[in-house]
Amino acid sequence: MLLFLILTGLALANCGYRFSPGGEWIDKSLQTVFVDNIANTTSEPFIEIYLRNGLEDQFRKSSRFRLSASKDTADLIMQGTILSLSVPPVAYDRYDKATEGRAVMTVNLLFEQRAAGKKLWAVTNFSGNETYRIDQANPSATSVSKSTALQKLSNDMAEKAYRNLMSGF
Repeated sequence: MLLFLILTGLALANCGYRFSPGGEWIDKSLQTVFVDNIANTTSEPFIEIYLRNGLEDQFRKSSRFRLSASKDTADLIMQGTILSLSVPPVAYDRYDKATEGRAVMTVNLLFEQRAAGKKLWAVTNFSGNETYRIDQANPSATSVSKSTALQKLSNDMAEKAYRNLMSGF
């Protein structure tokens, strides 16, 4: 059994599989990242803040990068634009009143080397969605539910984008 585990471990190590991406494809001398303000082309307030915070959290958790306090001192810049956000109802009760909505967000992201202005990674029309509860009798509860869903959506998209970036996809 021990021999099997050792051979399996060696086979996985030799074939390039990794349990978590480490950004090996990015020059090791590039260590500091600034997450620039995210452009918001939608009418939804604060969504750009949620996404920027989510991206910063991903870099903050990283052992590969450090966040930079300013754009001018960073080796790398993460930029983005929220292209669209729709929040259509997706579930209805027997009286045709909405009971559930789904927030669908689409963004473009760009990761570049600041000094050279060189694009290292980009993704266009990157999208995600998150459902939330609609309470027809309590619009305040619906607003809180929607806001929570938008924050979760932003964090989930930031995490997925970070994983793709670190994997080189």
